[in-house]
Amino acid sequence: MRTFGILGLAAAGVLLTRPHAMPALGTPAATQRSDFTWHGVIAKGKTVEIRGVNGAVDARPASGSEVEITAHKSGKRSDPDDVRIVVVPHDGNVTICAVYPTPAGERENTCEPGGGHNNTRNNDVTVDFTVRVPAGVVFSGHTVNGDVSATGLTADAAVSTVNGSADLETTGTGHATTVNGSVHVTMGKSDWTGDLQCSTVNGGITVTLPAGLNADLSAETVNGDITSDFPVTIQGRFGPRRMHGVVGSGGRRLILKTVNGSIELRKS
Repeated sequence: MRTFGILGLAAAGVLLTRPHAMPALGTPAATQRSDFTWHGVIAKGKTVEIRGVNGAVDARPASGSEVEITAHKSGKRSDPDDVRIVVVPHDGNVTICAVYPTPAGERENTCEPGGGHNNTRNNDVTVDFTVRVPAGVVFSGHTVNGDVSATGLTADAAVSTVNGSADLETTGTGHATTVNGSVHVTMGKSDWTGDLQCSTVNGGITVTLPAGLNADLSAETVNGDITSDFPVTIQGRFGPRRMHGVVGSGGRRLILKTVNGSIELRKS
């Protein structure tokens, strides 16, 4: 068994067990696999952030007070153990990334809160993250090639991908974006600050919000329809594929954009 040492987490107030990589038993020779596990306490209002590249992210409620994360790594040509799972604590938050080997002569791959750099050239390893999020902990989940799903959460959340669907259900507020895939968002909170945006290019958008919604709505598509369960007071020019108006008394921006797909604003 190989272990990965992590320094500095205790100083950030995060309790953890040491993550480990384990070869799967009975695996066909054509596919290599290994798993990484981590768990720790993150205070309510702080964020657990997942940043993958190739693979899905699935987040659901935790049964206790600890964040629990499993990263399942698999590859056919490439060695899964060459892809590191890096844990970065910062101000009581934790960012966890799949960091691929840096190609020769290229900029170094890194794990950084809110971003980092990851070039996966000629590496076919897939990393699927499973996350259990305690009540009150903010979740941020991102990948490039894979679906992102976060359901049953109880704090603000944001999910994004490029090639895959982005699905989010939370009693807080939520942002969801993709490029090639659908977007489904259900929120229990309707008094967010700033802009709240859900977008895709090739896919539909469905957003479900509480009955007492007050928002300035901007909804646009090129190939699709726009429907709303909420009465909308239209402002300026409008058509079947563009809607700008006020829901309730307005006061906060809700932006829904796609190119190839329909937009549905539903009332919970």
